[in-house]
Amino acid sequence: MIHYRKLGYVELNVSNLARSREFYEQVVGLQRIGTRKDGAEVFRCDAEPYSVVLHEHAPAGFCRVGWMLEDEFQFDILHSRLRERGVPFEVISAAECDARNLGRATRMVEPNTQATLEFYVPVDRPDEFAFDVSHTNIQRLGHVVFSTPHRAAANAFFRDVLDFLDSDSIGEMATFMRPAGSPYHHGLGIGAGEHPRFHHLNFMVETIDDIGRATNRFKKHQVPIVYGPGRHPASQSVFLYFLDPDALTLEYSFGMEEFADVGPRAARVLPPRPESVDAWGSVPDPRMGAVGEMNAATVASTSC
Repeated sequence: MIHYRKLGYVELNVSNLARSREFYEQVVGLQRIGTRKDGAEVFRCDAEPYSVVLHEHAPAGFCRVGWMLEDEFQFDILHSRLRERGVPFEVISAAECDARNLGRATRMVEPNTQATLEFYVPVDRPDEFAFDVSHTNIQRLGHVVFSTPHRAAANAFFRDVLDFLDSDSIGEMATFMRPAGSPYHHGLGIGAGEHPRFHHLNFMVETIDDIGRATNRFKKHQVPIVYGPGRHPASQSVFLYFLDPDALTLEYSFGMEEFADVGPRAARVLPPRPESVDAWGSVPDPRMGAVGEMNAATVASTSC
């Protein structure tokens, strides 16, 4: 089995980098690290070198996600699994790893969501980085969610090829999965949709007050709130969904069920009705998850 540490980073495409840089720093509350040599804007929300990267690229949407592996031994398992299934992948060059502050990494495209996935180990370093909290006590990246007309096939790929574990599902609407080794209810969500699309990116916050303050801050800054506040029955998270300047959907959430390493509960199937999505009864705005083009990478080779 492939063992993971966590969801490490997410990179998004935006139409106006200067505008989005200000939004993600001043409104979302990420710590801006700086501008990379390739022009991307880099942000942190935990003790890692970076958590979110923004690229100026139209149309706005999803660039890639990085899953941090437990150690370098996991690459052998991953590569063997991908070869067995005939899945194209490439080992990211040492030069690119150095430029992006990665220790070692592999890239592939999941065929059902068209999501570019990277699997990596961080650069070996003696000390952790510190996240400078501004107005919101963000703890970590929580999860990323995609929608696709091939939801069942995507679920099977993440489960059978990449060793993600089922936590819960809501009928045929959505499945919530966690990378093996992570205790949190889900680091990945896969929903039903007409086209492969980025649905939203989640940030986990420290207190419910962070949700309350954000509600008022968004109203002050005219940031569209598209769902919530509410509570997801599956994970028990209190949530608030909002839009960035390109109408990409972001989420704050407080609290989440954690699974034990040994003897975790079985995955559940919740009935496909509104109360299974929000116990508080809020109604999602149609703009939620409506924007999010998938910019799939071109993978250079099939083996290494």
